[in-house]
Amino acid sequence: MPRSRFAALTLAVAFALSAPLLSSIVRAEVPAPVDEAYPGTIAIDVDATDLAQRIFKIRQTVPVKGGALTLLFPQWLPGNHGPSGPIDKIAGLKITANGQPVAWKRDPLNVYAFNVDVPTGAQTLQVEFQYLTPTDGAQGRVVMTPNMLNLQWIAAALYPAGHYTSKIEYKASVKYPPGFQAATALDVESREGDTVHYKPVPFDILADSPIYAGRYFKTFDLAPGAKVPVRLNVIADAAKQLEAKPDHIERHLELVRQALKLYGAQHYDHYDFLFSLSNQMGGNGLEHQRSSENGVGTDYFTDWDEKIGSTDLLGHEYTHSWNGKFRRPADLWTPNFNVPMQDSLLWVYEGQTQYWGNVLTGRSGLRTQEGSRDALAMVAATYADNRPGLQWRNVQDTTNDPIISRRAPKPYRNYQMSEDYYAAGQMIWLEADAKIRQLTGNKKSLDNFARAFFGVDDGVWKTQNTYTFDDVVATLNGVAAYDWATFLRERLDGKVPLTGGIEASGWRLVYKDEPSKLAKARARQGGRGAGGADFTYSIGLSADKEGKVGDVRWDGPAFNAGVGSGMTLVAVNDVEYSKDALEDAIKAAKDDKAPIRLMVKEFDRYRTIPVDYHGGLRYPHLERIEGKTDYLTPIFTKK
Repeated sequence: MPRSRFAALTLAVAFALSAPLLSSIVRAEVPAPVDEAYPGTIAIDVDATDLAQRIFKIRQTVPVKGGALTLLFPQWLPGNHGPSGPIDKIAGLKITANGQPVAWKRDPLNVYAFNVDVPTGAQTLQVEFQYLTPTDGAQGRVVMTPNMLNLQWIAAALYPAGHYTSKIEYKASVKYPPGFQAATALDVESREGDTVHYKPVPFDILADSPIYAGRYFKTFDLAPGAKVPVRLNVIADAAKQLEAKPDHIERHLELVRQALKLYGAQHYDHYDFLFSLSNQMGGNGLEHQRSSENGVGTDYFTDWDEKIGSTDLLGHEYTHSWNGKFRRPADLWTPNFNVPMQDSLLWVYEGQTQYWGNVLTGRSGLRTQEGSRDALAMVAATYADNRPGLQWRNVQDTTNDPIISRRAPKPYRNYQMSEDYYAAGQMIWLEADAKIRQLTGNKKSLDNFARAFFGVDDGVWKTQNTYTFDDVVATLNGVAAYDWATFLRERLDGKVPLTGGIEASGWRLVYKDEPSKLAKARARQGGRGAGGADFTYSIGLSADKEGKVGDVRWDGPAFNAGVGSGMTLVAVNDVEYSKDALEDAIKAAKDDKAPIRLMVKEFDRYRTIPVDYHGGLRYPHLERIEGKTDYLTPIFTKK
């Protein structure tokens, strides 16, 4: 038989045999969302009392009518900017109608979709499942401990396909462990023992309203007497960690005041910072319209040092209420959580938020002028000397990273790059700020852009106001006429360096043989980097306190000598490895022609690698340029 006839016959037989399967796939296609109300209100009840086994038990009551129904688990998560919905943590799915089991089948082309044939005459479905939260950090972020929990509705709910999430009404309740207090943007309708019933909201708002609850809980009023409340709700591993100095809290009040002076409008009816101080629950930072999730170590209040200051985390997440949540990139907005997002404008969403978060932290006094400059110096050094990856990737391309890698660890981050639209975006917006000040004789600044762009529609929060690249350019031109489209594209597309804003602001990046106060403080702080060594700008590597090598600067001295990420430093010049030993060796090599000898361990093998480096210790700082206008000081100065 001729090959062509055999192929045709084979294809025909294969098609005939697969026709029923293809038909079922077509029938199982997930309905596209439409802007129409889902009939009825879905009840969702969560039992959050199983702290020991770290299990959320969920029960949903879904109004239905007979026929085909598809239930979706959220896949594309706001704030994560990618398809990271933790469907692997969902187990025990059981559906019933009138007390009888109803079969479900996962969609063969979409594992986040569950197809159900609703029995004729059924008016509701009972949907039960468990959300098995991580019991160890290796499984994901820990969200339940003996003393606190973090319930994210977007990871603990199913919703019907075929409708915008803004058109699906939910009524939620949570049973908390005895003695727990909870904070959320949701409004309480009633309480019954340890169970709290919340007022009904559309699913998009429910998903945007996570809960922090804990045994040790304290609320600070950050807007006393204001018509629109702003609260700092803190949970901690122990009661003593909630004790804060009045002056420290006053700076959090100032953070709110400075943000309102900057943006003008408020896109919430009340705002709740959800803040965990814990060495057990995983730290995080995640934005929402009327709240934010923030997690740091236990010493945030108790070890506060005014000279070093606080993290910019709260300023960053608060800014997102304006930038990212209310004003949202048009290609990032989706009608539900299973329509793919596009991330092309994350250099605005995250990059400008990174800029304002640091600026507001400085203006509020949560960080000093010196600390603000030190933080900026570290970012500037990254893009001046520690992003060789810019030779093959540009900042615009990194906006794809939430979809490509979802923050997975990387062996050579400086070369591979990862979500650089944050810090690189910060550098771009610093230069834009300096350019506006220069163009207008220091009469206008990026503050004017923020007020014009984010300060619209005061009080509106149930809907979003989307933006495009052209909208950004038009608003910049409204502040100061310039070729802003070219300015932005040149930096995003890798045609000009990213550090021009430092010198344009009257400062220059320099290297000294001592780290800044802020850098020293970060090295001491808890977490994976505590006690580690950072010699990125000298020998070209960083290591943890046990000597395990983290990032190695591509084409740097250590890399070119053969040091690789993941090796363990065992000895330096025949002396047992320690941070001090390597520091002393780098100092000595400045006046010695002999290479620095690093003994490393790879699996079960040891070898010595000579590193020919003689440039001494190098840590980034900013230094004033005499005779040039200083824009940085007013940028960080309280308004």
